[in-house]
Amino acid sequence: MKQLVENLIRTGILKTPKIIDAFYEVDRIDFVLQEARRKAYFDRPLPIGFGQTISQPLVVAFMIELLQPQEGEKILDIGFGSGWQSCLLAKIVGGRGQVFAIERIPEIYKFGQQNCEKYIYQNIKLILGNGSRGYEKEAPYDKIIVAAAAFREVPTKLEQQLAKGGRLVIPVDNSIWLIEKKGKDKFIRREFPGFAFVPLIENG
Repeated sequence: MKQLVENLIRTGILKTPKIIDAFYEVDRIDFVLQEARRKAYFDRPLPIGFGQTISQPLVVAFMIELLQPQEGEKILDIGFGSGWQSCLLAKIVGGRGQVFAIERIPEIYKFGQQNCEKYIYQNIKLILGNGSRGYEKEAPYDKIIVAAAAFREVPTKLEQQLAKGGRLVIPVDNSIWLIEKKGKDKFIRREFPGFAFVPLIENG
């Protein structure tokens, strides 16, 4: 894991000390399937079943750096999958912060839950459900991060659940978008193309 993190630092993907510390502490090998453990430190996505993957470390690092989570913040993590990103975020926001992590596939939810239990973070709440429209019960959020790609546009519901000054990082088609909320209906949007994700499944 140390070599993987050092490579991400050397290539300029990981930059922020608190995020780097989280990557050193939350070991990716604890979040992969048993048969994939020998590949845990490869910089590539790995299958976790049901057509889902644990994302490529470079992509996770890139998205968390865009998100810029801070100590004490409330974060919504949509599509938590293996639980790796949720634990990284929990480490970064610390005991005064909170991570609400939502996953729609029951079997993946259980897998992620078992993985998260390997770490003693009391500030993660795991939710079984469809996160395509966010999680209004605990809104607004300081930050929202999404692990699956929306189709063509950012879901309005997610923008509405951001606090003023908040950030949303979400894949749309083959790009990652950073949305910064400056006011009730005022957003700054930046696109970073060249990525691939599983699709964000909308509610029926």
